[in-house]
Amino acid sequence: MKYHEIPKTSLKTSGVCLGTWVFSGDVWGPTDEKECIDTVRAALDSGINFIDTAPIYGFGRAEEIVGKAIKGQRKKFVLATKCGFEWKEKRISHNLKPERILKEIDDSLKRLQTDYIDLYQIHWPDVHTPLEETLKTLCEIKAAGKIKYIGVSNFDEELLKQACEYAEIVTLQNQYSLLKRSIEEKVLPLCLKENVGVLTYGSLGGGILSGKYKKQPHPSKSDVRNFFYHYYSMDQFPKVHAFVESLKALKRPLNQVAINWVRQQKGVASVIVGCRTVDQLKGNAEALTWKLTSHELRYIDDILEKFSHA
Repeated sequence: MKYHEIPKTSLKTSGVCLGTWVFSGDVWGPTDEKECIDTVRAALDSGINFIDTAPIYGFGRAEEIVGKAIKGQRKKFVLATKCGFEWKEKRISHNLKPERILKEIDDSLKRLQTDYIDLYQIHWPDVHTPLEETLKTLCEIKAAGKIKYIGVSNFDEELLKQACEYAEIVTLQNQYSLLKRSIEEKVLPLCLKENVGVLTYGSLGGGILSGKYKKQPHPSKSDVRNFFYHYYSMDQFPKVHAFVESLKALKRPLNQVAINWVRQQKGVASVIVGCRTVDQLKGNAEALTWKLTSHELRYIDDILEKFSHA
């Protein structure tokens, strides 16, 4: 297994990162804690040493599960989590004020059963808190040894420019997939210019790019596929389904095609993919064993062009 060094760091990570939003037990449907723990522990055997989580996933539940799973093997993993949300009785608000971050980092360390985080990321921007103030606090936490590196998530080009002025930003985590390519216009070029590693999420389009949906599903109102990924709506599903069907001509596992297409884009450091079972993890990890050929990439480019004009 080859591991890649994230720019400006000593972190050597797998090209696929285990995403843990699905561990939350709420917006992705119910999950079994033991199964989630087994999935994390199977990651290393599959060549995946990188885990991404966040306090907001299940209001601490995902971090707690990860903490239990990596206990005794902490140093074998590159661990990423986030800050920036506050909740009271499950009512969520953005909060990147210094006092909130100082509380969040200690709470995350406790849940994860560790004394340091490899990559600590701003989860979403907070328009009510000056970015300089937030990043000053993160630099202080870094100086205290609680985190190794600072990243940001869901930032546009202008916010990323500002962030790079106030601190050393090593990663940007944004949505990027065959179906969602908006970062290619301005954000990705800026990351290349600033030597910021790109971590991608949503690279399976909330599961639709795996090809498992033959008919339009009807997720509940609280399901993330109903409010975060918009490919399942009545007006979008037929078009997206036709696109996914066209990928079958490659005669490759569709989930691995989607992962490898993103993984092979310039500037991408790792592809975050959610898994809740060992079988799902192994299926996604298989993408690390091969790459799309130039011929296959051209074929995908052709159908992307047709899809964008459909």
